[in-house]
Amino acid sequence: MKGQTGLYELLQKLGIAFEYHEHPPVATIEAALTHWKDYDSGRCKNIFFRNHKGDRHYLVILEHMRQLDIHDLEKRLKQGKLSFASDQRLMKYLGVERGSVSPFGVMNDTEKHVHLFIDEKLNDFDRLAFHPNINTATIIVSKSDFLRFLDYTGNSYEFIKLYD
Repeated sequence: MKGQTGLYELLQKLGIAFEYHEHPPVATIEAALTHWKDYDSGRCKNIFFRNHKGDRHYLVILEHMRQLDIHDLEKRLKQGKLSFASDQRLMKYLGVERGSVSPFGVMNDTEKHVHLFIDEKLNDFDRLAFHPNINTATIIVSKSDFLRFLDYTGNSYEFIKLYD
């Protein structure tokens, strides 16, 4: 299986079952759509931000077809001005490269620095699809198992209304 070996070991340790799919590299939602069309799950877009001081980092997880208005997001999150985190910050905090951003990357955040904001609309799905820290595969897990994974990692997270 493609992706971070430690992720599969952790999922096994936690007893988290998953469905695994390989595909060509997909760095954008548009590229992924042809490969995701038959997935029986919520498909997610994951965007990694930093605050204006660069001392706080946020992973925003939303339904894959939603368009993000950063100014609106700033108002909703109440974290000040946001910008996309650099490639170096992606590697430092999530252990992933651009195009492979995934909430599974928080397993690499040993300092529990990254806070996750999860679109409350994703509560409408029983299963969620994410990259396994590489963009040449997708794994699908139950939402309850995904939350159990987040609880295990110890990173803070919250469901939030990202759209009206």
